[in-house]
Amino acid sequence: MGGYLTVVEPLVVIHRVGTSSFEMALTLAVYNRSLEIAAGQSDQAQALTMRLFLYQSVLSCLCAFLSIVPRNRLARRFGQRVLLLTPQLGSLLGMTFLLLFLLVRLPLEVLYLGTVVYGLSGGSPGFWSAVVSLAALGSEQGRHTLKLNTVDFFSGLAGVAGGLMSGYAYRLDHRGVALVGMAMSLTAFCVLYSALLPSYPDSTTAESQPLVPIQRGIRKIEGSVGMTIMAILIFAFGMCGAEEVLCLYVLKPPLSWDSVWVGYGNAATNAMYLTSFLGVLLLSRYMEDTALVLLGIVSNCTGMAMMAFATESWVYFVARGVMMFACVPMPTLKAQLSKILDADRYSRVFGWLQLALSVNDVLSKAFFSTLYPLTLTWNSGFCFLVSCVISYLSAIPILYLSWRGDGNY
Repeated sequence: MGGYLTVVEPLVVIHRVGTSSFEMALTLAVYNRSLEIAAGQSDQAQALTMRLFLYQSVLSCLCAFLSIVPRNRLARRFGQRVLLLTPQLGSLLGMTFLLLFLLVRLPLEVLYLGTVVYGLSGGSPGFWSAVVSLAALGSEQGRHTLKLNTVDFFSGLAGVAGGLMSGYAYRLDHRGVALVGMAMSLTAFCVLYSALLPSYPDSTTAESQPLVPIQRGIRKIEGSVGMTIMAILIFAFGMCGAEEVLCLYVLKPPLSWDSVWVGYGNAATNAMYLTSFLGVLLLSRYMEDTALVLLGIVSNCTGMAMMAFATESWVYFVARGVMMFACVPMPTLKAQLSKILDADRYSRVFGWLQLALSVNDVLSKAFFSTLYPLTLTWNSGFCFLVSCVISYLSAIPILYLSWRGDGNY
């Protein structure tokens, strides 16, 4: 177990700092170019930016689906490490298109090529499914909840550092070239780290004792898996699309944040991973997983409802404080899933789950990016209230499983 601790967390930290830098550079580069195209009209620039990010999400999702078969064949031939390595190589190649976009002032459509390259390599679903599988295989079954929350903790810690650093790094040239260069350097280091240092744990030697007793039958186990995945998807649908809108909401009046304030906002967002981990670490002694998940849902939805009325910066940061446990549900539900499944099914199920989350993310962004422009003229924060309602619905399958008495529910 100790050996795997040194494999997963450093990789997640370096990867997260790199992606935080890249995402800020991408958001500001696209928004600034959209402002030029829209002749300085903020609402039109916001709509154009949302549309481009939506198309990128669709492309990335479709390409990730196309990559499933060839990546699995490569994994069977060269080992499971391929599943961890290929998304990072694709990320590095995809970043070069943003660098060219900034240096040569290419049209916005060039960024789609980078998205295609990243998606065909496995994309974000490929990387995080490999990380979750690696973390679950490298920990004792009874400690999966803490282990996956630990991974999220290190991801959030790196996100805070990346958010603060990237806000100031962007000011070095006011274009984002330095920021993209930093992101590419960190991603290249991740590629070398994944290729040279880690050893992928063997699922045949991992502890495999599903929490649902065998005599209950395969059908009931599959039902528990399906309900758990349903809760994950509903919660993510309400959360992801609203967070995407929130990244643009802070750029327009009345907040009108610059790159430094955006960095502070990103740091506050990623700080939720830290507070969520501390909550799990302290409260897991007294609360079961169901109570922890419900606490996280209430925390997320209450803070998101407050975002609907964030007309001053301090309201935004108070809302982020209320959302201190918002990152508890996702890793805790994935941990519950790993406890139900046999170890030899981790890679396959978590791989499909991440792809389902990718499709779910596209649908969420499509929904909220359509809703958001319609509400700009009368209440631009309305979509955050909608997010709150949707995320609350994820409590229904969780409460049903708890009532049925499956596993730790």
